[in-house]
Amino acid sequence: MCNLYSMTTAQAAMRAVFPKLLDETGNLASGDIYPDNPAPVILRRNGDLVMKKMRWGMPTPPKYLEGKNHDRGVTNVRNTSSQHWRRWMGPQSRCVVPFNAFSEFQRGHGLRWFALSTERPMAFFAGIWTNWTSVRKVKEGEVTTDIFAFLTTDANVVVAPFHPKAMPVILTSTAQVDQWLNLPSQEALRLQRPLDDDNLVLLDD
Repeated sequence: MCNLYSMTTAQAAMRAVFPKLLDETGNLASGDIYPDNPAPVILRRNGDLVMKKMRWGMPTPPKYLEGKNHDRGVTNVRNTSSQHWRRWMGPQSRCVVPFNAFSEFQRGHGLRWFALSTERPMAFFAGIWTNWTSVRKVKEGEVTTDIFAFLTTDANVVVAPFHPKAMPVILTSTAQVDQWLNLPSQEALRLQRPLDDDNLVLLDD
């Protein structure tokens, strides 16, 4: 599943989309984002829309950490009804992750990139976040930091030839962003669905 995406939209453009956005990211470098890297994430805090940097990878379910001395984190979340993930499905733990393109690996070819169009306009992954204490890298030791992951769903026709089981949950409008950040869980999770086939393109075909 997607473990690499690209964010190239300038901060000024993001603030134009969300005029009241409180930007706490400082100087935001654009480019490719890999697991555990810091990335811009947008969330609600005390009624305000806030953009801040978080590390990519939510806490791994404990059963998968037996015998391990660190937790690299889970980047993609599918089973939102599981006991492990259910605690982060409320509005206070939801976020959106701005992106311009995401990749899937194809055996014999390498990375294939997908976006809303060849112009790579900004869109958003439906995500969750938390503040967590753990050892993410042994050499780094224990840290307490804000972390995130995004939801996945069934693959649409565009993604299925490259990853038949899943694709990220993609939000394409400010109305959908508002719904994901604010609606009760049962209603918000209706957005966990494949993007329409004609709204996504393979960039390097």
